[in-house]
Amino acid sequence: MVNWFPGHMAKTKRLISENIKLVDVVLELVDARLPASSRNPLLQEILGAKPLVLVLNKADLAEKEETQKWLDFYQKEGIAVISFNSLSKNKGEKDKKKLYNLIRAQAQEELSRRSKKGIKNQVVRLMILGIPNVGKSTLINYLTGRGVAETGNKPGVTKGKQWVRLESELELLDMPGILWPKFEDPIIGYKLAATGAIKDEVYDFQELSLWLLSWLRDHKPGRIAGRYQVEEQQEAVHVLEDICRKRGLLLRGGEPDLEKGAHVVLTEFRSGKLGKVTMDVC
Repeated sequence: MVNWFPGHMAKTKRLISENIKLVDVVLELVDARLPASSRNPLLQEILGAKPLVLVLNKADLAEKEETQKWLDFYQKEGIAVISFNSLSKNKGEKDKKKLYNLIRAQAQEELSRRSKKGIKNQVVRLMILGIPNVGKSTLINYLTGRGVAETGNKPGVTKGKQWVRLESELELLDMPGILWPKFEDPIIGYKLAATGAIKDEVYDFQELSLWLLSWLRDHKPGRIAGRYQVEEQQEAVHVLEDICRKRGLLLRGGEPDLEKGAHVVLTEFRSGKLGKVTMDVC
């Protein structure tokens, strides 16, 4: 796995640093499957004491009980936190109202300061941040009720900053996703890559799929066997070969097409076809 921090990431870091003073609250999105691993330590340095609302996004792909443990953990840490099913079609006004109430609560100190100074402006300006492919654009489109932000199930869709009006007293500054230069723990890199936070072009698909198959075998026994009807308690490469044979993914001569098999495993994992999975343990 290579090139974690291309030039546009450094540019995004500068963009965030230059614009953070323009907002009252930061909305930090993380992947609910990776509530710790998908938090960018760079952001903590940039944000300082800026009021924050943490959103565990894509909660419909994570295990409900584990998500609740993480909500409890962050609340005990004094962080305003909420889970959100940004991929679900069954989102309602209740979820939106809960999020808006959290945002306004975090902005209250600044709003009170303005009021005391006689400033009538009560518009809360917030910045939405997170790693690539965590669902920022999808969340913005849900909150606005229209397709104002380009979406895609891949990192790097948002290219630059853009202001979006959510409602009369709430404005949002969307920023591109940003990773950090170096992962001290290589497992974090694998987790981020497996969930799609890192562009597929920068790592070996087969290597990643073998890591994922091993992780699922060790941490979520039965998932592989249940989905693919293969024996999962064997070396990952043999599991992948069996999956290829089951799916008819074969090269000339009948050999398993491991590259196509790897794509199948990663695509189905990311879309939830291997079940709800939380990879970070609270």
